[in-house]
Amino acid sequence: MTARRNSSKDETALKQAVLDAALGYAPQDGFSDRTLAQAGTEVGAGAEMLLHLFPNGPASLVEFFSEQSDAEMERLLAEENLSAMKVRDRIAASVLTRLEILKPHKEAARRAAAFLTLPMHAALGATLLYRTVDAMWRAAGDTSTDFNFYTKRAILAGVYSTTLLRWFSDASENMGETRTFLAARIENVMQFEKFKAEMRERTKDLPSVADVLKRFTAPRP
Repeated sequence: MTARRNSSKDETALKQAVLDAALGYAPQDGFSDRTLAQAGTEVGAGAEMLLHLFPNGPASLVEFFSEQSDAEMERLLAEENLSAMKVRDRIAASVLTRLEILKPHKEAARRAAAFLTLPMHAALGATLLYRTVDAMWRAAGDTSTDFNFYTKRAILAGVYSTTLLRWFSDASENMGETRTFLAARIENVMQFEKFKAEMRERTKDLPSVADVLKRFTAPRP
């Protein structure tokens, strides 16, 4: 059991080494077979080992990049006192923390995003986006299990993905333009949630659509 655990750790360390090397090639060559092969050569991982570590080639490399970024985001957020913040501030902190993690590899992150927009990688892109926003909500203390669980993640997926695109073109100091953009997107969401709450309060005493239909479909005496 110990040998198997050590082997797993060694493989994870080697995958990380390949990723670190690949991030140096990706800005020029994207996440491609060439990038993966160059990274493998740099760290001494042959074709057979690369196939074992990244069975789907560049797609597996992009997936590992996202997973490691999520893990680092969760680690950093765990050090923050998020519970003392308002929900909107927790979400902003989560999004900005992940962008800070990607910042040293901004062009590689851009190439990864482009890779995931290709039709053959759309499913992987959706999966990785879901994992990221799910990690953000869990870090923010979300414990919902009802329909809100999915709506929260769908909304944050929109906020994060559009903010990520804005960040790619942001050349301002300290991501100033991105921070402004993110604050506006969160404000839009908060206003929409406020509107929904107000509408629920105003209509709580009105008959539902189902009640109205029942009146018309009930058998006549």
